[in-house]
Amino acid sequence: MAGLRIAQIGNNHGHARGKWQALVDNPDVEAVALVEPADAAQVLDDPSIVAIAVETRNHQSLAVAAQVVAAGKHLWYDKPAGDDFPAFKALVDEVRQRGLYLQMGYMFRYSPGFGRVAELVHSGQLGDVFSIHAHMSTNVNLAERTEQSRHHGGILYDLGGHMIDQIVWLLGRPERASSVLRNDATPELPTYSDNTLAVLEYPRALVHIEIAAMEATPTARRFEVYGTRGSALLEPFDPARRIFRADQPVEELPEVSRQQLYERELEAFVGVLRDGRPADRSLEHELHAQETLLRATGSYRP
Repeated sequence: MAGLRIAQIGNNHGHARGKWQALVDNPDVEAVALVEPADAAQVLDDPSIVAIAVETRNHQSLAVAAQVVAAGKHLWYDKPAGDDFPAFKALVDEVRQRGLYLQMGYMFRYSPGFGRVAELVHSGQLGDVFSIHAHMSTNVNLAERTEQSRHHGGILYDLGGHMIDQIVWLLGRPERASSVLRNDATPELPTYSDNTLAVLEYPRALVHIEIAAMEATPTARRFEVYGTRGSALLEPFDPARRIFRADQPVEELPEVSRQQLYERELEAFVGVLRDGRPADRSLEHELHAQETLLRATGSYRP
């Protein structure tokens, strides 16, 4: 059976190279072309191409995604979904109306570690979750910080969606979202936020997300969930190696590389299009995750 013909627009997103490699390597996909936004018409106008991966810079991506949907093609859309939440909501409405499929590019959805944490939460084994603490700092150079400074929230905007995607999957849409946005290590870009804290408030839970742009490598990435019947600590999570649980033996996890996560993302995308599998995340979830990110950075107030 012929593979699904999928193209990619953009090669400047941080995940772009890995996503294109996943397209090339997947036996159920024919990776047709990788083009820049200026040349997008050649893939948008090709009726044999059924889906497109959007891997542009974040300030370009929402407009490109809208072109993809307008062309009637399914969308594998890398995070985050721009700065304009009403425009993203309009995009999702268009996806629904046209009977298309949209999958955001949050690769940790396919991590064994985050999957196991979700299983513990959703099964009730941790009881009522009252606290989550996520730490996902990085170390990026001045050129990348300059690019991120286009967006209110800086490093929180760029990486915060990964953690918010997981938290919304566990707890749903928060009642309130706020942040502390500081510039502590980038005097060249005084408006850039390089040291950030987001706080999400739920009726019975409080969530803290810490993201900075100047942590020494290797970065110490942790995801901690505390409940009334137990706790689960994923440390580290990129890649996930083990889960610590209160009063339980340490759970060793199969190590999955970043590239394998991209491959699993694509397998899920293809499974929906080719085999009619249910989507791993609903459009409503995609909306809540993006809205929560923009509420936390102060870019959107409902």
